[in-house]
Amino acid sequence: MTLLHCAVLVLLCAFDSVSATVITDMDYGGIPIWIDRVLDEPSVLSLQGRMDRAWYRANNPQACPKECDCPIHWPTALYCDHRGLADIPDRLPDRTEYLFLQHNNISSMSSSLLTNVTGLRWLILDHNKLQSKKLDQAALQNQTRLWYFFANHNRLTSVPGALPAGLKQLRLAHNQISSISPGALNNLHNLTLLLLQGNRLQTIKEGDLKGLLSLNLLDLSGNLFSSVPRHLASSVQQLYLSNNTLSGLESDSFKGFLKLKFLRLSRCGLRSTGVHQQAFNLSSLVELDLSYNKLTSIPTVPSTLQYLYLEANQIQAFNTSSFCREVGPLSYSWMKILRLEGNKMSYQQLPPDWVFCLRALQSIYI
Repeated sequence: MTLLHCAVLVLLCAFDSVSATVITDMDYGGIPIWIDRVLDEPSVLSLQGRMDRAWYRANNPQACPKECDCPIHWPTALYCDHRGLADIPDRLPDRTEYLFLQHNNISSMSSSLLTNVTGLRWLILDHNKLQSKKLDQAALQNQTRLWYFFANHNRLTSVPGALPAGLKQLRLAHNQISSISPGALNNLHNLTLLLLQGNRLQTIKEGDLKGLLSLNLLDLSGNLFSSVPRHLASSVQQLYLSNNTLSGLESDSFKGFLKLKFLRLSRCGLRSTGVHQQAFNLSSLVELDLSYNKLTSIPTVPSTLQYLYLEANQIQAFNTSSFCREVGPLSYSWMKILRLEGNKMSYQQLPPDWVFCLRALQSIYI
């Protein structure tokens, strides 16, 4: 189990304590949620089918809104999910730190409903009907201790403004977002994860992500980008741009990403003629996903790259020079996993010298 946690830690670049666990049984924007037991964070995000509501209500001496469940063993957590609620319950206990409202019909948020709550850390509003014009920005701005705000699968048309400066994760996947409110992210110096996939973004304006000094993971998949957006946060280590229709990749498409390790560009309609030879000239890059595109040749990648996914393209030949500019005792590719299945070539077409270039290879799929 420890090894599994370490593996997930590397994949997500999370910075929580080693005692954290991961919740993977729900969507939450496609990235698992870390639960820190040292902070006594609730170990489940829904109590549906897990508890006898009547028993807890009868035995819990603390006040609890009738629309919610308040477990004795997590006194700061309110579970108001899957109730068909049209509004956030009023008279929330001032002890509330974890408020779970996912899978309801909530379309608006008023600051007056949260005035009694000053220590809110998690606010989960996934799978509701939240609209930008009905979101009182002061409702979030006043929550100075808020770390996680999730509003995946709603009806937001813009990234909310006036977000609390202490926010660590902002998950807004699968909305109708076409813009980022001016200055909305400028003060979020602690934000490490931003999910905006499945929206309607066409561009990122200069200054939109200016304040994101600690951003680690940025997911812009499934939007309307025709080219790699400029003005992204240079601190990003994981950049996901799959399912956009990209016209091509320039030599400087990823210029300035000195820490970029994981890059996903699957299903972007990329063609070899539109990919510059220096597009992936990033020595920090560890994993590159170019699967399900229209590439006819293997692009040039850095010798330090370890994982390359090229399945389901139209590649017809294997070029050793794509991996090794020269081959020698101290000059070879660090590639460990290479996927080429679903292309127009076979194992027999590999050139004789490929084993000297890819001497660190563990698995190749053709």
